[in-house]
Amino acid sequence: MVDLGILLSWFPYIFLFFFTFLFFFGKTNKSASTSTSILPKSYPLIGSCFTILANRYRHNQWAAEVLAVCPTNTYVLRCPGTCMVFTAYPENVKHIAKSHFSNYPKGAVLKNILSDFFGNGNVNADGDSWKFQRQILLSHEFNPTSLRKFFEEVVKVEIFKRLIPVLSMAAENNSELDLQDIFQRFAFDTICKKAFGYDPSYLSPSREETEFAAAFEDANRITSERVGHVIPLVWKLQRFLNIGSGKILKQAIATIRESIRKIVRQRKHEVKEKSFLETTDDLISRIVKDHNVDEELLIDIAINFIVGGLDTISAALTWFFWLVCSNPEVETEILKEINQTAEEPGYDDVKDMVYIHASLCETMRLYPPVPVESKEAASDDILPDGTIIKKGMMVLYSSYAMGRMENLWGSDCNEFNPGRWLERKNVTGKLSFVGKDPYTYPVFHAGPRICLGKEMAFLEMKIVAAEILRRFKVVPAENGDDFAPVFVSYVTAKMKDGFPVKLEKRTTKFSR
Repeated sequence: MVDLGILLSWFPYIFLFFFTFLFFFGKTNKSASTSTSILPKSYPLIGSCFTILANRYRHNQWAAEVLAVCPTNTYVLRCPGTCMVFTAYPENVKHIAKSHFSNYPKGAVLKNILSDFFGNGNVNADGDSWKFQRQILLSHEFNPTSLRKFFEEVVKVEIFKRLIPVLSMAAENNSELDLQDIFQRFAFDTICKKAFGYDPSYLSPSREETEFAAAFEDANRITSERVGHVIPLVWKLQRFLNIGSGKILKQAIATIRESIRKIVRQRKHEVKEKSFLETTDDLISRIVKDHNVDEELLIDIAINFIVGGLDTISAALTWFFWLVCSNPEVETEILKEINQTAEEPGYDDVKDMVYIHASLCETMRLYPPVPVESKEAASDDILPDGTIIKKGMMVLYSSYAMGRMENLWGSDCNEFNPGRWLERKNVTGKLSFVGKDPYTYPVFHAGPRICLGKEMAFLEMKIVAAEILRRFKVVPAENGDDFAPVFVSYVTAKMKDGFPVKLEKRTTKFSR
């Protein structure tokens, strides 16, 4: 008997095959193959559906190619029944993210895609609910005291008790490991501790997959895949009929929510019985203590918080290490900076690491963890470059494309060059970091929705980078210097098929 879920997964291809047959029956493919235009062709009823399908596995790269040849790096993409506006123009980004912020909420389309997993959490929320949640996060989780405590009591412990021992074992055994998987496990442990004081112990020598972690991976993956569906009817039917990915997602979400629910109720009990410790510093504990928040919303907040600090951290670190492997001169400069700091750097030491900071910024310019931000116009509008926006249109700005615009970054825009973020002070001769405005570099978003966890992310990534490179040389295990990773993403980005590496222990401070 044919599995209905599998049949539905093939529906887009069957659908488009028949459209192709109807439109092009009796014609040759010669004109299509010899076309030199990089802009997608649009047809009646189906718009640019063929081009979208052809580029479904490289939509970020394709968008960058299209936007690069547009006069204002903005393009109106026609899809079946609607239009979407893509832009990599800073003035448009500022208009969308700040100047006319209220006219560009998340919108119904994206909310529908994300709602099963993200619920009403801050990633998927608008209006008063979003403001309330943002204020909670700002007051409890991202103040200097909380950040310092997280760095000292969570991140450093995870690095020295788990991450370094796992990597040391691989180096001693000359065994291969997937560095992307290691970083995902590391980030999952740290963000769960920060979110609700729960240690999933996902990063361990055995690297076994826990039920909670496996459920989170399934939910995150399937939700991301929904964003990239050419024909949303497919996943909507799977959800409605509870088959295929719709069934897997439902089961995963049930596991996640039930696990978090137990922790929430335990925290509520501790507060009621006055057994709650004032030193307890996780997100859920603080919210339960200081706010009267509905249980379901508490679970939504925790899920959104975990997602925000999971794939973003692991993706940025994965691409950082590949780029450092591929650029030995950058690795040399990083090693110089590392060896000028303490053997076990503290909070302030890590904040002062400017070259690693610049290298991470350069990594995320080329490979942003969240490559596209999507909005929906609440009313008619006109963007600064003259693009006409109609109510209900999807409007997206692409961090991935913006990082590759020659008019923004120069002729070397496709090269990895941390120096573009640095300048040398005249008096001391020391390097100082020079940031870019968030409308040219919207990797952490921009305007009122700019990422609150930016400083926390940099602290975590910088010490991980320093402690690994201090001890090991990372070498791609597949094809050596010819290893060519593929950037894939929908909601968040990953390196396709992971990053297999081998680790070589450093014998001297500056050995490469």
